[in-house]
Amino acid sequence: MKQEKLEQLKSKCIASSREPIVFGEGNSNAFILLVGEAPGAKEIEAERPFVGQAGKILDEFLEVLELDREDIYITNVVKIRPYKVNEKTGRKSNRPPSKEEIEQYEKYLLEEINIIQPRVVVTLGNVPLKALLRDSKTTIGEKHGTAIQMENHYVFPLYHPASIIYRQELKKIYREDLVKLKEFLKGISS
Repeated sequence: MKQEKLEQLKSKCIASSREPIVFGEGNSNAFILLVGEAPGAKEIEAERPFVGQAGKILDEFLEVLELDREDIYITNVVKIRPYKVNEKTGRKSNRPPSKEEIEQYEKYLLEEINIIQPRVVVTLGNVPLKALLRDSKTTIGEKHGTAIQMENHYVFPLYHPASIIYRQELKKIYREDLVKLKEFLKGISS
C-alpha cells in the first residue's frame, strides 16, 4: 500500500518536472528517513539518491549506526539537479537549490514523510532542515546533533555528508553527532 502510494507520488513528480528527477528510495516502513538537499550528476545518472562521494560517506555513517540502506528511506528536498553552466567550458556544476526549486519540490518530500510515517527524520544539511522546520533563519550550525520534537516525528539535523569532503574539520563533529544520533535512536526504540 505504502509502496503503491510512493509510486503514484513519483509519477506525479516526474509529470511535473522538465528535468530528470531522482525520487526517494528504500524501506517504505522505515523507522528512519534521511533527507538530503538535491541530487548531483552521479545521482541523476544512476537515478538513485546518494551514490556519489557523499553516498560513500553516508554508507560509512550507516555502518556507525549499524544500519543498511534497506533499513531506511532516503530522499532529497529537491528532486532535480540544480546546476550552473560554465560559460567558457559549457560544463555543468552543482549549485545550491533556489528558493523556487525548494518550494516546487518540498510538497513531494512532505508527502513522502506522510506516507512513510518515520519516527525520526534525519536532515542532512541546511536545506532540508529549513524546509522541515519552516524557518529560513535556522542553521545547521545551531541545530546539528540535537533532536527536535515535531508533531508526528523527531527531526535530527546532521551536516550533509558532502560538507566533510570540503571541510575536513567537520569530520570530528560529524562523528560525535552520529554517536548522539545512535544513542537517541536507542532511547526511542526501546
